[in-house]
Amino acid sequence: MQDTVVVRPQQVPAATRRLICLGFCGGGAGSYLAWTEVMPPGTELAAVCYPGREGRFAEEFADDWDALAADAVAAVRSAADLPYVLFGHSMGGWMAFDVAARIEEQGGPLPEAVVVSSANAPSRGLTPQDMFPAQSQSDDELMDWMTTYGLMPEHVLGDPDLSEIAVELMRADLRVRDSFHHRQGATVGVPVQVLTGADDEVIDPRTTQQWRTLARGAFRHDELPGGHFYTPDVWQHLPSRIAALAPR
Repeated sequence: MQDTVVVRPQQVPAATRRLICLGFCGGGAGSYLAWTEVMPPGTELAAVCYPGREGRFAEEFADDWDALAADAVAAVRSAADLPYVLFGHSMGGWMAFDVAARIEEQGGPLPEAVVVSSANAPSRGLTPQDMFPAQSQSDDELMDWMTTYGLMPEHVLGDPDLSEIAVELMRADLRVRDSFHHRQGATVGVPVQVLTGADDEVIDPRTTQQWRTLARGAFRHDELPGGHFYTPDVWQHLPSRIAALAPR
């Protein structure tokens, strides 16, 4: 499972922990690989590849949220031979929280912390505010959205076949996202850090209080410059904003 499901772009033999990243809508493990260059000493970057993309291209997409969460739990557990911090952005933030809660319910091994980026509290339920882009949008509209937010590599934008695959992948993720449901009573006992963009109109003004009710342990909320994906510089160096990765 370590090779295609949990991608480690640069193995660190002396690593004392891992940052395990879970993908956002339309993204994959590759969305996080540039962070290899900014990992703190002793921390190894790992990214979970969901079914149907990248090294798991031949597999079927997950049918719904529970199927993808079960797959992600197995992936994270397979990479938990080191202490780890769990990170997720947007839809991946909900996935990181849900995976941590499920692993806790299963008896561990628990992450040192859960870091949720650009995501409203899942206890709100799925609201129209969270459903962007929408399944009803055309292929061109989805491509425009992915291009605007910088999710599409240049080689994909210039290749009609790859662009078609990218839209198919996005639609598969939107179907999973739209089947999301917060499991009543699900909370986590490990430290939780929430990151949001100061200009992100998607984030509920009450997000601090809403997330706080889901964290039984330490909690912090940091507001960063920019919108849903912050500014390019903030995104590029986002691991430096993760409190659990600070030098001990």
